[in-house]
Amino acid sequence: MKGLLTLTCAGQFMVLLDNTIVGAALPDMQQRLHTGLTGLQWIVDAYVLVVAMLLLSGGVFADRFGRRRVFLAGVVVFTAASVVCSLAPSIGWLIAGRVLQGVGAAALSPASLALLAAAYPAPKERVRAIGLWAGFSGIGLAAGPLAGGILVESFGWPAIFLVNVPIGAVLLLAGLRVLGESRNPSAPPIDVPGTVLSVAGVGVVTYGLIEGGSRGWTSPVILGSFAAGLVLLSAFVVVEGRVPTPMLPLRLFRQRLFTVSNTAMVVVGFALMGSSFFFSQFFVYVQDTSILVAGLRTLPTSLAMVIVSPYAGRLAARYGFRVAVSVGLALAGLGLLALGFVHADTGYGNVWWRLTVVGIGFALTMSPLTGAAIQAVSPQEGGLASGVSSTTRQIGAVLGVAVLGAIVHTRESGGASFESGLDSAFLAAGVVTLVCAVFTGLWLTAARTPRDVQAEQSEGRAVTDGSSPSAHIVSRPS
Repeated sequence: MKGLLTLTCAGQFMVLLDNTIVGAALPDMQQRLHTGLTGLQWIVDAYVLVVAMLLLSGGVFADRFGRRRVFLAGVVVFTAASVVCSLAPSIGWLIAGRVLQGVGAAALSPASLALLAAAYPAPKERVRAIGLWAGFSGIGLAAGPLAGGILVESFGWPAIFLVNVPIGAVLLLAGLRVLGESRNPSAPPIDVPGTVLSVAGVGVVTYGLIEGGSRGWTSPVILGSFAAGLVLLSAFVVVEGRVPTPMLPLRLFRQRLFTVSNTAMVVVGFALMGSSFFFSQFFVYVQDTSILVAGLRTLPTSLAMVIVSPYAGRLAARYGFRVAVSVGLALAGLGLLALGFVHADTGYGNVWWRLTVVGIGFALTMSPLTGAAIQAVSPQEGGLASGVSSTTRQIGAVLGVAVLGAIVHTRESGGASFESGLDSAFLAAGVVTLVCAVFTGLWLTAARTPRDVQAEQSEGRAVTDGSSPSAHIVSRPS
């Protein structure tokens, strides 16, 4: 049992390490691959987009075809894709490798959690195991900037992908020996039309946002991509409302708590991933540091998230979802606004605390938002709600890199410096986050029905909702 826990933690560690280690290597990639900001956006978003759109299907695949089989298949694909990335001779090959990495991660991550859930059927043991899984694998978030800085400084950007190869090889060999197979015979079929439409719809919208700055926002290609995205996403909504087993049951969004929590999770992904995309670039290009120093200087955000995240659930349990999330978003928004006033001559002593505030703020939001989404649905749909929460965060990340990158690109096209473009991007992320803090402060509660009111009057107690201190909290799985 310990071997299974170790393997699943290591698998998730590899996935999360990749989320932050790439950011440290972006300046070196830009120089050696002779690409611009648009190319860097695709390096990040090609991966995040695929993970976002395939995450829910990956969990269904694991339940239906075998959790061990899908986990090991994800390890193989992710590791092989890492080799492709490390050997990429051009930006096109690197983006293709990142797409393959996303496919592997979308299989590996939900399968690892499904293996844990099957191995620990007792609720208390399962919560403890998932807590260890989330905590240990979360170290990957903090290790990424430092490891990336060291590897890039010593060997160049391909090394950040090669580091996955020995980890993947050990996971595969040990997994073949240690992991037992399990599946859910009653798992729903794969929603192929919904998956295809979601990938295509979000993909063409992302294309329009990333390429709009260089091609022109009124060019036929960009306007056509937005129009195609609208049509595809509308078709997705229609299909999901009609198929018997949709990948995203739209009925869940009739619950206000579920809708508001997932809307806020989009903003969290948008502001966190969109801003962190520029952290290393700010230190390298604006403050003229080395890549290693830049990696070290971005650590406060990820370290704050790793340290504070375990306490977010407790705070939400005591003060309620609404208070914890709104305070967290307000802190993150203020931190991002403060970053918008950092310049080339600003000393690091006046920078690190801003990064820390951003990390603390977002750490306070993610676990409670997932807990709110889970509480909004029936106990049987808790896994689905958690998956949707992770997916909406990833969608926000895709949009954050695309939109904030577009802001920087547009400002540069108008004659502003890269530094001024970054200031505008950080300020925009801060404003969006603060608006969301007000939004959750007003609406992150469960809507009360006449039956709830009758129950309160008859039993003399308040019905637990999203603002109640007794609300159920779960740890963020990814």
